[in-house]
Amino acid sequence: MTTRADRNAKPLWAAYEYLAMGLGLSFLALICLLWLPFALIMRPLLPGLRGRRFGQLIISWGFRLYLGFLRLACASHYDLRDLDALRDQPPRILVANHPSLLDVVLIVSRLPNVVCVMKDSLMRNILLGSAARLAGYISNKGPLEMVLQAGQALDEGAHVLLFPEGSRTRQFPLDALNNSAALIARRTGIPIQSLLIRFSSPDPAPYLGKGWPLWRKPKLPQYWSVRLGPVYPLGAEPPTQSKTAISPMTRRETAALTARIETELRYFLSRNPPS
Repeated sequence: MTTRADRNAKPLWAAYEYLAMGLGLSFLALICLLWLPFALIMRPLLPGLRGRRFGQLIISWGFRLYLGFLRLACASHYDLRDLDALRDQPPRILVANHPSLLDVVLIVSRLPNVVCVMKDSLMRNILLGSAARLAGYISNKGPLEMVLQAGQALDEGAHVLLFPEGSRTRQFPLDALNNSAALIARRTGIPIQSLLIRFSSPDPAPYLGKGWPLWRKPKLPQYWSVRLGPVYPLGAEPPTQSKTAISPMTRRETAALTARIETELRYFLSRNPPS
């Protein structure tokens, strides 16, 4: 039976949810705006690897600060401890499912040496582009160029993060994957580390998921976790293989590995409850 106190609490909680949404988005925008002029200045002052490492570190710190604010003010809870095991590991190709715009924030907040593959429109975004370019983030506009730049980032000791669904998830638990991660693994010989992103809230749809308007309030509390999934090794191509063409053997091997990753991630995401 619903009591008068319950009925009175609902509007108050809804008002808090709107307030939390406004505070959270405003705080993230403030972080981006504060770093924007420095990112513009630092890129010519710190060219090359030093600048990229510095840019990656600042983004990681900024995202960690943002999540700390959400914990304190926005009834949000994050379990990201598994990611700490990757911090001092050799470079990996990180592949994750993509339920929300928060996914990058969750992962990068714990790993200060990550290069993200981003949509080209975000690389050109006024608020985000300068920081992303300073950190050496990679546009997904040209597949071959993306593979070559990812190989360079891995050679420099950074993890490379991709969301091979290509967009935020439409059909949960996982949309079909493209073979970009497998192609990078085949070109470089670097293994793929899968990541499992899970969420739980009173709303079955993830906050800032596909089709979620910025002005739509989340239902709180929110619970998010990132767990380490299986590792997928794939031997590097022979050194005689052309760097500007994909051989039939490479196409077959990357397609097979992508299908395996998709099947196993869908199984794990369906089987295990959010935690």
